Amino acid sequence: MGPTATSPRLAASLASWLTVGWKPYELAWLLTFGAVAAAVALHFESGPFALSVNLCGILCVVLAAKGHILNYAVGIYNCVGYGIISVWNGLYGEAGLNLLFFAPMAAVGILVWRKNLAGSRVRMRRLGGAEAALMWTATAACTAALGAFLAMIPTQNTPYVDAATNVLSIATTMLMIWRYREQWQLYVTLDVLTVAMWSARAAAGSQEGAVMVVMWSAYLVNAVYGWRVWNAGARADATLTSGGVAEAPAC
Repeated sequence: MGPTATSPRLAASLASWLTVGWKPYELAWLLTFGAVAAAVALHFESGPFALSVNLCGILCVVLAAKGHILNYAVGIYNCVGYGIISVWNGLYGEAGLNLLFFAPMAAVGILVWRKNLAGSRVRMRRLGGAEAALMWTATAACTAALGAFLAMIPTQNTPYVDAATNVLSIATTMLMIWRYREQWQLYVTLDVLTVAMWSARAAAGSQEGAVMVVMWSAYLVNAVYGWRVWNAGARADATLTSGGVAEAPAC
């Protein structure tokens, strides 16, 4: 197959990735939190780098809530940038997680989601009751173990909160790649804890702390929206899989 045949197919593939289908309230949400982030970054002199990480993170989570594969491409920059900022603030668990886990797993997510697309969104699933209970139990046990380890590092700040955000982040990432709606239940818990963690860093004088609080607050609002969309999507896709006629989720 020559380049003349390949180019249109490549262009069509890229176009399908960029066809996001924004709703008015999604655009309003993005613009509102983007403006707040810019104002906070300017006031606290957080710098353009922290602001760019914030804005990419906000865009990434909205795309994830919509079930759009482009979230992984945007998320790579956010992961690397957030990891660097975490190192500056003595949050080594957060740094290692983003640089060594999230960034590589974004590439895995693209490969898995590409095989499970239903139009412009990924096909969504839900856990059974026993599986959900195991998820929460394993999360609690791993948090306790990692927190004890991080507490042994002299310069580590808030070791158990850092541990909880790390464990929850890993769990949500895997659930997202596997396309389970329960990721958003964990995301709500994760976002509440991370807002508290960065609030403590901001109170301690971190220049990036305030803008990170804005970013994670935006994530929290988005997690509630993501649960709504994925809950509807999982029901619709389950009906389709069982042979019924599924309605498109309200997203």
